[in-house]
Amino acid sequence: MKMRGQFISFEGPEGAGKTTVIAALSNRLQAEGEDVVLTREPGGIRISEKIREVILDNRFTEMDARTEALLYAAARRQHLVEKIMPALERGAIVLCDRFIDSSLAYQGYARGLGIEEVLTINQFAIEETMPDLTIFFDIEPETGLSRIASNDEREQNRLDKENIRFHRDVYEGYRMLIDRYPNRIIQTDARLTKEVVTENVWKIISSRLM
Repeated sequence: MKMRGQFISFEGPEGAGKTTVIAALSNRLQAEGEDVVLTREPGGIRISEKIREVILDNRFTEMDARTEALLYAAARRQHLVEKIMPALERGAIVLCDRFIDSSLAYQGYARGLGIEEVLTINQFAIEETMPDLTIFFDIEPETGLSRIASNDEREQNRLDKENIRFHRDVYEGYRMLIDRYPNRIIQTDARLTKEVVTENVWKIISSRLM
């Protein structure tokens, strides 16, 4: 019987540079012959991508915080059962740009809904499936947002445009999660060049899971 695959999630504030690094890691793993599934949240599959469009749409500034949290959980559920779980069952390595910790930091802490309350919503959605390893891209909110502002190719979404207090709260929420899950969440300095960050994350993954 083939062993269950490995589930790695990547977290961080806006502008942390996760997407570029995850793509490089995926290419490196595939070059070594690994079965790799590269995906993201919210999104990853058709239904969840549609929900993503609603969540991040700049026109929907009136969205209630609980509505936002529930939409993320709904997108996560469909993504999990349609893409992540089948990949893990066949023994693949799943690299996911954001997962449950984003909801806990953004909606649970920064939106003020409560980490425990948002965790409960998401436990219903994901059942027992949690990442084997989570890499946190550590960067100050101000630095991450300045990266976004200077990148003409990146369209700013509804969350990017929140005030700096919100983004600082997101960062503080992540710090609380790192303290809560020290064996699962490992930090990497995202202020460094993308090449150095990629190499540092590769070392973490190699030492922990491979």
